[in-house]
Amino acid sequence: MSDKPASERISPTAYATGQMWVRHGLSHPAFVTPQGERLDRAFGLLTRLTQRLSGVSLDAMMLARHKGIDAVLAQAIDAGQVAQVIEIAAGLSARGWRMRQRYGDRITYIETDLPAMAATKRTLLERAGFLGERHRVLELDALADKGSRSLAAVSRTLDPERGTAIITEGLMNYLDPGTARAVWRRIARVLKQFPNGLYLTDAYFVSDNRNVGMLAFGAILQVFVRGRMHVHFADAGDACAKMAQAGFREAQVYRTQDLDATREIARTKGGDRVCVLAART
Repeated sequence: MSDKPASERISPTAYATGQMWVRHGLSHPAFVTPQGERLDRAFGLLTRLTQRLSGVSLDAMMLARHKGIDAVLAQAIDAGQVAQVIEIAAGLSARGWRMRQRYGDRITYIETDLPAMAATKRTLLERAGFLGERHRVLELDALADKGSRSLAAVSRTLDPERGTAIITEGLMNYLDPGTARAVWRRIARVLKQFPNGLYLTDAYFVSDNRNVGMLAFGAILQVFVRGRMHVHFADAGDACAKMAQAGFREAQVYRTQDLDATREIARTKGGDRVCVLAART
């Protein structure tokens, strides 16, 4: 067991998923790390085992949530509703790079993470020449209410007159229900300061994941991530209700089966078990 504080450690899943995006053509060679290549191979063994035992493809689930969030974010940018993005716990996702490639100076993208991951990603992106005033990597602790690493502090670096999105892909299921509710309230408070506020996250429902196969899949996944995973919503209605309780004006659930970008992936078991939750202030 490492004696380093959490902010000085990087979850193995951050490296593994970073390499997964490279492997599936959703990233850039600049994001490749030796740790990612090694852990992606190990993670691949786990995913093949879980697929044999449960029939669930983790790759399909990860791709569906990643491309689904991309699609809903792009809709909001294309509609002129969003011009700034804060991605919390961005890890080695290349979404910031992809969105900047697609939209250029139409958007400002801030990738955030705890200090160790933020430093690693900043080094990789600086080396590739990807960073600038409109694409930054900052330290952020999603659990902090105040201080320089709080969401409130990071949001103050943005233009208060421009629509803003906040993304938490792959984060919320690591948090217990009480902590997750506090994070959602924090996000809603920050987004209310902008003319348009959009929150995007991956969502999983107990009603979709209570069979034996999915329970076995979840149990094995928890071994790899070294912690308990939490499913926060009973169903789509419950998800929307919890967003309203957190302070959002409205919420919508996008099933991967219904999005053009993910319809094909959703035909594989696993890709159909994740949704994109969009909440607006």
